[in-house]
Amino acid sequence: MRLTIPDTDTLWSSLPPARRHELVLTVGAAQLDELNHVNNTVYLGWCETVARAHAERLGMNTGALRALGAVPVARQHVITYHRPALLGDRVRVRTALTAHAGLRSVRAYTIDRLEGSGPAPRAVRLAECQTEWVWVDPVTGRPRRTPAEVIRRFGFEPAPQHPDQP
Repeated sequence: MRLTIPDTDTLWSSLPPARRHELVLTVGAAQLDELNHVNNTVYLGWCETVARAHAERLGMNTGALRALGAVPVARQHVITYHRPALLGDRVRVRTALTAHAGLRSVRAYTIDRLEGSGPAPRAVRLAECQTEWVWVDPVTGRPRRTPAEVIRRFGFEPAPQHPDQP
C-alpha cells in the first residue's frame, strides 16, 4: 500500500462520525525543542494520542482489541510539516480512518493551529500525517485479519439495506 496523504479536509466532512475524531490541546513548554518550537517527534505523539482517544471513544481500547484477538501496529508513518507550532498555540489534531483492507488500515491526520475564538476559528495547517497500520495477533505477533467487530465499530461495515431498496 503506497501512502499518499488525501485531501483530509474534504474527506473529514464526508466520513461518518465513527471514522473520525479530534482533540484540541495547548502547546506547553515541555513540547518545545531548542529552536523554541514543537519538536517533530511530538507531532507523531499527538497523532497516536488522537488515534487512541478515537478507539477509546468507540470502546475499542487496547484491552478490548486484545480480547478480540487483533491489535494494530504501525507499519509506516508519512509526515509533512508546513509550519511550526509554538508555545501557547491552541492546536486541533484530527484523525480519520480513510481505508481498510484485510490486514491493513490507514489513518490520516491533520494538525492545525486554531486562531480566533467562537464556533469556527481559523485553522492554519501545521502538519499532515498518514499512518498505515497492520493488524496482528497480540500473542504471536503474526499478521491477522481485522475482526468483524472492529470493522463495524469503526464504521466500515456497509449500512444495512431496507427491504424495499434494491
